[in-house]
Amino acid sequence: MTTRIDVTLTVNGERVSRSVDTRLHLVDFLRSELGLAGAHTGCEHGVCGACTVRLDGEPVRGCLVMAASLDGAVVETIEGLSDSGEILDLQEAFVARNACQCGYCTPGMLVTAADILTASPQATREEIREHISGNYCRCTGYQAIVDAVEDVLKARAAKREAA
Repeated sequence: MTTRIDVTLTVNGERVSRSVDTRLHLVDFLRSELGLAGAHTGCEHGVCGACTVRLDGEPVRGCLVMAASLDGAVVETIEGLSDSGEILDLQEAFVARNACQCGYCTPGMLVTAADILTASPQATREEIREHISGNYCRCTGYQAIVDAVEDVLKARAAKREAA
């Protein structure tokens, strides 16, 4: 027997109400119930970071959060961050630095990288590496990703100084 629970949450600024299976993970809820396929299902154990989204302002692994626990929560996906323009400069830097080769890890990596842009605006390369260390990328060797994040941190710092 499947147990269901009603939840109401905000996803990318829109209020959403659904009856969900108590065993449904957030990443599966986003993909199957809402059609938001940006967060990828990778390891399903919280190790790879492909399913990273923001939950109440913090990056989380969508495969470790149960949808039934989300009543009242605020979730932001890569689609929402992209549509809002919040990460446009980061996306452009990823393209310029060739930091999104196969693209599988890219949405989760961008969500995680967006967090350091606000949490640590003066982050060093080592701090950037540490911050993204929970997101696996098999293609880039991380150098291009760190370069892209560093470029954005420097550009945003220059904008702040000029203002």
